[in-house]
Amino acid sequence: MGQDTTTGKLEIAGFAPQAPSKCFDDDGRLKRRGTVWTASAHIITAVIGSGVLSLAWATAQLGWVAGPTVLFLFSFVTYYTSCLLAACYRCGDQVNGKRNYNYMEAVQNNLGGFQVKICGFIQYFNLVGVAIGYTIAASISAIAIKRSSCFHEKGHDNPCGVSGTPYMLMFGVVEILFSQIPDFDQISWLSMLAAVMSFTYSSIGLGLGVSKVIENKKIKGSLTGISIGKDTLKSPPAEHKTMKRATLISVVTTTIFYMFCGCFGYAAFGDMAPGNLLTGFGFYNPYWLLDIANAAIVIHLVGAYQVYCQPLFAFVETLLLDTSLKAISSTTISRFQSHLAAFGFWPLTVYFPVEMYIVQKKIPKWSTRWVSLQILSAACLIISICAAAGSFAGVVIDLKVYKPFKTMY
Repeated sequence: MGQDTTTGKLEIAGFAPQAPSKCFDDDGRLKRRGTVWTASAHIITAVIGSGVLSLAWATAQLGWVAGPTVLFLFSFVTYYTSCLLAACYRCGDQVNGKRNYNYMEAVQNNLGGFQVKICGFIQYFNLVGVAIGYTIAASISAIAIKRSSCFHEKGHDNPCGVSGTPYMLMFGVVEILFSQIPDFDQISWLSMLAAVMSFTYSSIGLGLGVSKVIENKKIKGSLTGISIGKDTLKSPPAEHKTMKRATLISVVTTTIFYMFCGCFGYAAFGDMAPGNLLTGFGFYNPYWLLDIANAAIVIHLVGAYQVYCQPLFAFVETLLLDTSLKAISSTTISRFQSHLAAFGFWPLTVYFPVEMYIVQKKIPKWSTRWVSLQILSAACLIISICAAAGSFAGVVIDLKVYKPFKTMY
């Protein structure tokens, strides 16, 4: 399920060339073919999710001043810490040093000890939760297509109830089929298709927001917000250089889309901005355009699920190979994606990249750079705690309304 088994066969056979050749890299694995563009497609697929359609609501909570400012700030933080993480792909020499094939291996080789277990728990907890969230989000978009057609035929006052259970089951079957693709680099086409779909529905949401602003002949909202009442890159060039370029391309792209979608959605609806522009029925017409957008969301989530779950697939396969089926215990996790993002942002996006970079570059303790990095990490921790608290409160409120596997109205 997404894990490269060819390498294992080569290593078992004792074949592990030390120097790059026409067919193999310096670590004995088949020649990597990933480029800046395939890496950018994977990142965009994972980052520009259907959550972009909730940015109008998020901007409404903060207002015209804090909303765009926070978005730009965290875009920069994400880009900066991603560059720190990219610098930790190899140990020591960034051209010829030992490769770290995944996130946990990088933490193991740079930090070691108990931190690896903490990292593993947070990473896999987050991945399982995101997979569940994607399944629910895809089913909601499928439901929105059905309800959109119903509203068009029977009017907006009709409840048009639809069950999401069949759509969740269909999504799961599709993901099981795609998970059988043997190597991560062979699903680059799926990521590219998913990236195109994310641009499609984001552009439709943006276009509808712009048209609504024009229709209103004014910009809604206020300055203060709502009133309170995997490893596939080829070398050369060095992998960290390719990853920094891919990160820059994807972060700039996502920031532009996030800013446009959030600001125009807020300008269109003001304090009444729906939680999702396309499934919350802030718009009803043209219904066929909404159907196209929601179909694009479903296709995008199919690809994004595969990108996000590759580490999870590899982890499960490793357990199966090392300890057999009886080593796997059942899980059940039910959290919304916003809560998971708040929970995983600081440790996975900030803390571990910062700490590994300090070790990798041998930055002296209490030096100006060391202190600056620690201040950045501490500030992001405080913000993450506040975000997690707000998210948890939102989950409690939402659970009073949303009932999984029930008909949605």
